[in-house]
Amino acid sequence: MDFRAILEEIYTEAKALPAIGTVASTIPELAKINPDKFGMHLTTIDGQDFGIGDSEEKFSIQSVSKALTVAYAFSILGEKVWERVGVEPSGNPFNSLVQLEYEKGIPRNPFINAGALVIADILITHLKNPKQELLNFIRTLSGFETINFNEEVAKSEKDTGFRNAALCNFLKSFGNIHNDVDEVLDFYFHQCSLEMTCKELAHSFFFFANEGKTRNGNQILSQSQVKRLNALMQTCGFYDESGEFTYRVGLPGKSGIGGGIGALFPKNFAVATWSPRLNEKGNSELGMYALEQLTTKTGMSIF
Repeated sequence: MDFRAILEEIYTEAKALPAIGTVASTIPELAKINPDKFGMHLTTIDGQDFGIGDSEEKFSIQSVSKALTVAYAFSILGEKVWERVGVEPSGNPFNSLVQLEYEKGIPRNPFINAGALVIADILITHLKNPKQELLNFIRTLSGFETINFNEEVAKSEKDTGFRNAALCNFLKSFGNIHNDVDEVLDFYFHQCSLEMTCKELAHSFFFFANEGKTRNGNQILSQSQVKRLNALMQTCGFYDESGEFTYRVGLPGKSGIGGGIGALFPKNFAVATWSPRLNEKGNSELGMYALEQLTTKTGMSIF
């Protein structure tokens, strides 16, 4: 498969499209990003790398981080993770409080904000230095020591994160947050502020495509655990647009309002895209198009 030629073809076609969507405005720091940025990087299981466009420029991965934090929690607790968070699609906005009340404080899945806050709480309980150990874990996944939090983005999220604060307090009222609410929120805002390039993000997702093993040979999860998280990304990774992504793209993946998407084809490749313009569901318009073209042109999807 000539991935380089295919990615260059996708890039040319994508850049010729009319600009659709808007940059996230709920976090002031994200609103400053050039909306016309677009990058894509694919890494194969046998170690080949292909990048196009702005694939070497750092961006805030935001909710893409949720796939990595739940993997971390799963590696520590195993199946006990699912006692506090479910594995079902939500069908509601990612920051919905209504569903949380209906479900009596057990979030539908770890990719909506309420679920990610529970995962953050679990990690804080089990890590001595949560933020630093999370950074160490992400660096192990990716093989890049250059990955860091963006403190300005984290502060921007804290300054405007009223709904997340409400969710965290609501979870606390149901007994599903065990640590201090402010500590959980601080950890959560920092995980969302993680900055990566498309290349770093694709490498971070490599272990999902490689039966739990990183490019450097570190076994993060078992084959069975990876299968379960990939299934969860397929059904829940794009909030209430997960069905649309499955229909159009056919890969497990996770999106974020920073415009990033991490996705994978098991036993074949991991891929990341970045384009800040979002559709009304909060997913990258151009990123979804690029991944749809990738699976169409290569004929490689899980279906």
